[in-house]
Amino acid sequence: MRALVQRVERASVTSRASADDEFELAGSIGHGLCAFVGVTHDDTTAQADKLAAKIWGLRIFDDADGVMNLGAADVGAQVLVVSQFTLYGNTEKGRRPSWVDAARPEHAEPLVERVVEQLRAAGADVATGRFRTEMQVELVNDGPITLMLET
Repeated sequence: MRALVQRVERASVTSRASADDEFELAGSIGHGLCAFVGVTHDDTTAQADKLAAKIWGLRIFDDADGVMNLGAADVGAQVLVVSQFTLYGNTEKGRRPSWVDAARPEHAEPLVERVVEQLRAAGADVATGRFRTEMQVELVNDGPITLMLET
């Protein structure tokens, strides 16, 4: 599993089921982390659990001395989780990405939900996007700080 994590001042995601629908707010957070989560074919619940723990404990918030030494759990940060199959896009050949490494929705959705469940179980205030919908994400990257996590 992969997660592209950004420390944000705020973030929100809107979604719609089809082009005929209006976008509606799916989730929003204030200061915290926006985590785009991608799943590949052989990912497991154990990897989802490990990814959630990494996101929640990632020490990218400033301590009293201005050093990135605190995790989201330490500062009470919120987390926005958005499924993102394009994290497994392969661009090695040509200019059109290949999506063969991205898991099918039937495999990916339960694992993204598992990440959300584990974050909530750890005490996180979590907002989410909506699986299998068109989404638009707005965020203000704080830092900017952006990291790729893999399990």
